[in-house]
Amino acid sequence: MNANRGDLPLTIGALRRRPEFAEERLGRRSVKDEMRENLIRKLQAGEQLFPGILGYDDTVIPQLVNAILARHNFILLGLRGQAKSRLLRSLTGLLDPWIPAVAGCEIHDNPYRPLCRACRELVAEMGEQTPLVWLAPEQRYVEKLATPDVTIADIIGDMDPIKAARRGRDISDELTIHYGLLPRANRGIFAINELPDLAAKIQVGLFNIMQEGDVQIKGYPVRMPLDVLLVFTANPEDYTARGKIITPLKDRIGSEIRTHYPLSIEHGIAITRQEAWTERPSPVRIHVPEFLREAVEQLAFLAREDKRVDRRSGVSQRLPISLLENVVSNAERRALRTGEPLAVPRALDLYAALPAITGKLELEYEGELKGAEAVARDLVRAAIGRVHSRVLDGANLNPIVQWFELGGTLKLEEYAPASALLKRLSVIQNLFDHLPALGVAPGDPPALRLAAAEFILEGLYAHRRISRSEEVGYSAAERRREPSLEEGRRQGLRRQLN
Repeated sequence: MNANRGDLPLTIGALRRRPEFAEERLGRRSVKDEMRENLIRKLQAGEQLFPGILGYDDTVIPQLVNAILARHNFILLGLRGQAKSRLLRSLTGLLDPWIPAVAGCEIHDNPYRPLCRACRELVAEMGEQTPLVWLAPEQRYVEKLATPDVTIADIIGDMDPIKAARRGRDISDELTIHYGLLPRANRGIFAINELPDLAAKIQVGLFNIMQEGDVQIKGYPVRMPLDVLLVFTANPEDYTARGKIITPLKDRIGSEIRTHYPLSIEHGIAITRQEAWTERPSPVRIHVPEFLREAVEQLAFLAREDKRVDRRSGVSQRLPISLLENVVSNAERRALRTGEPLAVPRALDLYAALPAITGKLELEYEGELKGAEAVARDLVRAAIGRVHSRVLDGANLNPIVQWFELGGTLKLEEYAPASALLKRLSVIQNLFDHLPALGVAPGDPPALRLAAAEFILEGLYAHRRISRSEEVGYSAAERRREPSLEEGRRQGLRRQLN
């Protein structure tokens, strides 16, 4: 159905005269059939199904395609920041560009088969001259965040006493109903986020719609065979907890699809590159080195493995996105202040961006004892160390370490010009020889070479081969003091007594 909106018929009579809008097709075609047909067409044409969704091509999307082909209502189970809501919103790409509905209808009634009494009476009165409106895909998607205070009136509807009084009708009359979100999603998609948070009686209402096509409003039964695709999201732990979901509703959800965080650093970097606001209008040019992008993403992976972070809550993919944006902002602020034309994020910008990390970590008891900022600093240091080990695997960094062990110290001020800092770094033997491993060439701008050189030093600090302090900067690693002969004897005696 690819007609332009200007060419679309505006009455039922004109609609009937168009073969592509024949009653035999539109009258019986449900929204699930519509999505199935459009999905089949996209698959045959080799089109991209869900633009902007990365990392799910071999896992989530095949299961989602199967559910739509089977005309299932389905639920996405996953932790926060796994693109569940975005995936549901992208389902509108499988809807027709335009569909007709009876003009003025609250529930977007099919002109050939109206459900509500008001539309039935209108069609009976006006016949072929019944006016139509045309709905775009975005108008056919309704989303609701489930909370314990959501009522039947919010989802299904309620009797409106004011409407009854104005029209002189009995309160139980169908024409006095004020429809909720679910009926207003008729002939479209209705999404509920965090399904387990819905009260049991609301879940019963959803079950009745899915199974019987009827509801009870204020005790009055209303037959309402809605044409709607029901989709849900939930946290896996909440969904599987006993008593959170009524069994009949769970049984009527056709497919249970589990989402996940990026399975590889490469997927994570691609997602963050797509979502983070780094290509921004600015008086300075911004360039983010690949090794720094990798460090940002590595931090999120390490946080998901850290025992101090609550794994049940998860570490959202929004963490590396926000972190990279803050890192770029700090580099941009520095370039604006120093007057340099190029802003290149450095390792120190990762520490400056701690506010983007601390607010997105749910800590366990051990983490709470240490504090969110301390945990975040540990994660930054570990992430830099992980990337440093990968890109400089097998490199001989002993001459650099020896320079510090011989008494060398170096402090890299944040607001010093990049060329001045490079001159100081040039005295460290063999340091610049390792820049190509980070993708930096000798002819690259000073800001980029400075970022790479500092990253090498920060990696050595992460591996405890050198030290760093606010006062001195980089210096030789602190050596553990060897116990004296007398202290060694005392320790040995204690071990014997124990």
